[in-house]
Amino acid sequence: MEIGIDSFASALYGSHSLSSVDAMEQLLDRISLADQVGLHVFGIGEHHKKEFLDSATAVILAAAASRTTRIRLTSAVSVLSTADPVRVYQNFATLDLISKGRAELVVGRGSSVEAYPLFGFSLNDYDALFEEKLNLLLKIRDNEFVSWSGRFRPAIQNLPVYPRAVQPKLPVWLGVGGTPESFSRAGQLGLPLMVAIIGGHTARFRPLVDLYREAGRKAGFTPDQLSVGIHSPGYVSHSMEQAIADYYPGYAELWTKLGRERGWPPVTRAQFDSLVSPMGVLVVGGPEQVAEKLLRHSEALGGVDRFTFQMDNAGLTHTQLMASIKLIGQEVIPRINAR
Repeated sequence: MEIGIDSFASALYGSHSLSSVDAMEQLLDRISLADQVGLHVFGIGEHHKKEFLDSATAVILAAAASRTTRIRLTSAVSVLSTADPVRVYQNFATLDLISKGRAELVVGRGSSVEAYPLFGFSLNDYDALFEEKLNLLLKIRDNEFVSWSGRFRPAIQNLPVYPRAVQPKLPVWLGVGGTPESFSRAGQLGLPLMVAIIGGHTARFRPLVDLYREAGRKAGFTPDQLSVGIHSPGYVSHSMEQAIADYYPGYAELWTKLGRERGWPPVTRAQFDSLVSPMGVLVVGGPEQVAEKLLRHSEALGGVDRFTFQMDNAGLTHTQLMASIKLIGQEVIPRINAR
C-alpha cells in the first residue's frame, strides 16, 4: 500500500492565520520532509477560496518537484469540469518533465463548487461537463495529434498538444465521492479510483468499490489495472491519547463551521469517538493504531493500493504536521510493510 498526504494549502491554523508567503513555505517544507522520510505521494487540492492557497495546483507541485527526488506529486483533485483539458495536460506534462516522471492527476467534478461561476460554467451541466472534458483529457494523454469535438469547447482538428509527458501514459486517477455512476465510469475506462471517504464507516463503500471492479472486468481490464485509493482525514501522534487531544478541537471547529454552511448538525464528542473507533473513517492515533486501521480499511474494501491523509484542516500547527509526517514515514509505513 502506498501512503501519502493530501493538502489544501491552508493558511489557517485554528484561531491563528499565517501570511500566505509563510504558509506556502511551510507547505513546501512538509512536502520535502515527506520525500525524505519515504512517503510515496503528496497531493495538492484545488479550491478558489480565501482560506486556501491551492488554486494553481501545478505551480505548487512544480516548486515541490525542485525540492524532492522520489515522492510522486499529484493533484487532489483537479476540478476538470471547469478547466480546459488541453491546459491541464500541458501543465501536468510540464510538471512531469520538471519532476523527471513523478507527476500524476486526480480529476473530479469538485465537492466545492465555487469554480463553476468563477469560470463561467453552470452547475446544471455538472456531470456533462466532466464527462466531456475527461474524454478529451484522456484523448490528449494518449495521442500526440488530437481530433475532437464537443458541446463546451471549440473543436480540435488534428492538432498536436505539447509538451508530452515523460511517462508514456501520464497517470490519471478518477476522484469520486459516493455516486454509483462515478464508480462505474472509472471501471469502464480502466482508470485508478480515488475514493474520498470523510464520514461514517469505510466498509460501507465496499458495494461501490465492487461495482467499480465489476465494471472494469466487463470492460476487459484485469484486476491489476484497477487500482483503488482512499483519501480520508487523519493524523498520527506518539499515542492515541495525544493524537485525539491534538486533533479533536480543530476538527470539531472546522466541521461545525461547515455544518452551518451546508445544513449539518454541530459535531459532538460522541460522533467523533465513533469516527476514531476501529471501524470509523478517521485515521487518528498512534503509529500502531493507524497502521492497524489502514490494513483494516484495505481488508474492508477488498484491497487498497493507496491511502492519503488529509491533515491540514483540523487546526494543527506546522510543527505538529511535520512530526506526524515523520511518524508516518518512520513508524507507520514500516509497520504496514511488515504485515
